[in-house]
Order: sequence, then structure tokens, then C-alpha cells
Amino acid sequence: MTETQTVGNQGDGSPGAEYEFVPNTPPIPKTAIVPAAGLGTRFLPATKTVPKELLPVVDTPGIELVAEEAKSAGAERLLIITSPGKDGVVAHFVEDLVLENTLEKRGKNAMLAKVRNAPSLMHVSSVIQEKPLGLGHAVGCVESQLDDDEDAIAVLLPDDLVLPGGVLEVMARTRQRRGGTVLCAIEVPTEKISAYGVFDVEPLPDAHNPNVMRLKGMVEKPDAADAPSNYAAAGRYILDRAIFDALRRIKPGAGGELQLTDAIALLIEEGHPVHVVVHRGTRHDLGNPGGYLKACVDFALDRDDYGPDLREFLEERLKQA
Repeated sequence: MTETQTVGNQGDGSPGAEYEFVPNTPPIPKTAIVPAAGLGTRFLPATKTVPKELLPVVDTPGIELVAEEAKSAGAERLLIITSPGKDGVVAHFVEDLVLENTLEKRGKNAMLAKVRNAPSLMHVSSVIQEKPLGLGHAVGCVESQLDDDEDAIAVLLPDDLVLPGGVLEVMARTRQRRGGTVLCAIEVPTEKISAYGVFDVEPLPDAHNPNVMRLKGMVEKPDAADAPSNYAAAGRYILDRAIFDALRRIKPGAGGELQLTDAIALLIEEGHPVHVVVHRGTRHDLGNPGGYLKACVDFALDRDDYGPDLREFLEERLKQA
């Protein structure tokens, strides 16, 4: 028995978009994967000592924001894929009892709550990617860490902040109804589409939500004239466990890297269901300094403690531009 639920503006599409809701819908897969093995070269020299994923969006590291998203969608544990010697990202989720006791003694309760947030979210552990051999290789590193009954994983790229929350839940419902693998997309203006991996999609005649489409293929950074659509990858995946077998069978590309998109393309070629959910909210790209600065400004403007002063400063500063 199914019923139609209005999901509203929850990352699933336009406000009030309808989606077929199944009672007792499962959450997203138990295990959420965050690939964080990169060197953060675009943020050098800052990332010589501070992992890119720990750079603060105002006062909260980007990786913590991504972990909060996974937790709110129902994930039970976080697997962070790191590189040798890059253990600071996982350390952020470990309790610091000395710091907590100091803050408690000084009555810094608001700050104490912030410090305790990351360790309290969920169980966090790491998997080491010994060599930088691509996102597909990174995802393949977690297979041995999964329980036998886990038939899918969620992957959240830490460079992408997808707001407002809710898109992972819609992706989970799409997988429940249609099976297979589900990817998140954003709509990008034609003049910017060549900077993205672009989806070739087609509508589903039986879809209650027009923002759920079947994926036919993907094109990496096409010229605007050659782009199959304006829908680009947004760094959120729910991958069927069949992805691991596909990763073992694809050929490495340049630099010996295994590309996740090649494995997904193989699944499509072999008839596995693969769908896209279009997110109609905001996406911030933390992977480059320009996108990172926009995210910091956006988050700060929404805060009562920093927002008013920052807005006044920006208005005055822009008058001088």
C-alpha cells in the first residue's frame, strides 16, 4: 500500500513536489563513505598542515557538516577514506576530554557543546587509500569493511555542501522503489556546464516526482554545445553493492586511476537500474578557494552572531568596489 506525500522544499525538487511515499521507508544505507584522501593542492600552502576537509565554514569544519547531513538522513556509521599520514580528519571525531573539562570548568557551555558535537554524531572510522588512484579506487577500498547484509552504501563528497537537507532521503526512497543506484544532480546554467560531469537523462513516465529521472549515461566536462543536459553531478551517491564488482572490471584511465563514473556506466550498460534525483536547493563547492569563500559568507549571513555585522560590512564594502 502506498500513499502520496508532499515533501516540500527538502532537496527533492520544487516546493510541494509529490513523491510516492512508502510507509516504513528505510533510511539511507547504514554506512556513509566520505572520500578524503586528497592533498588539497588548490588550498596550498594552508593544506601543508591542515587537511582541506578541516577548513572551517565559519567555525565548523566542512567534514563535520557532511557528517551531520549523513546522520540526519539515517546513516549509522561514517567511513572516512584517508591517505597515509592524514589522520587529522578522523581525529576531529575523537573526544578531547582535556579540552572538554577545561571548557566545562570555565563555564564555556556553548563552546563545549560545539566541541562535543562531532564525536557524538555516529561511529567514525577510517580506511587508508595507499595510493591516489581515483575516486573509484577509493570507493573500492571500503568493500571489506561492510557487513554481509549491507546491499548499498552512501557516498558523500566532502567538497560538496548540498542544502537544504533531505536529498539523501529522497534518493533512498527512489532506490527502494526502483532499485539499483541513485545519483544526485543539480541544474547548471549552459555557460557553466563545461566545468562539470554532465548526466544524459530521460523522464520516467510513471514518476510522481519530475525531478526523478533515469540515467542513460554521463559526459565529463563537455562543451556547452555537446552537453546532453544541464544536469550535473552534485557529490551525493547511493551505490548498489554491485558497484564493487563493476570497479573490478573496468580499466584504469590516465595515471592508473579508476573512475567511479566508468563503473556506473558499466552498470547502466549491463542493465542495472540507475536513476538521478535533481536537487533544487543550493550547492556550495568547498573544493576551491572561490567556492569555499562563498560558502563561508553564505553560512555567516544566516547566523545571528555574525550575520548582521557581516551584512553591514559587505554593503559598505561593495559601495567602494
